[in-house]
Amino acid sequence: MGDTFRDAMRLMRKHNPQLQEDGFHLLRPHAAEHVDALVAEFQAERDDHGLRCWLLELIGEARSEAARPVLMELLTDEDEAFRGWAERGLELLVSKESRR
Repeated sequence: MGDTFRDAMRLMRKHNPQLQEDGFHLLRPHAAEHVDALVAEFQAERDDHGLRCWLLELIGEARSEAARPVLMELLTDEDEAFRGWAERGLELLVSKESRR
């Protein structure tokens, strides 16, 4: 796992909102390279809803078929934000299965 991923995650976990944003935007262009690690972080995180939403947004932005199972599962989640990011992520996949 590259330093970019570790650095971005460290920033996203800070209490300073600007540093959190910096971490998100640092990782955004590299999301596709780290989709498995993003999914693992999303599944492991239980306390920070905002961080989970950002991770899910990045998972969708990765546009990776490897993300499909977690995105499909979250389409029926009780959390409206998770459902929304899952739907958006599937739209970004632009495949026949995602459109279903």
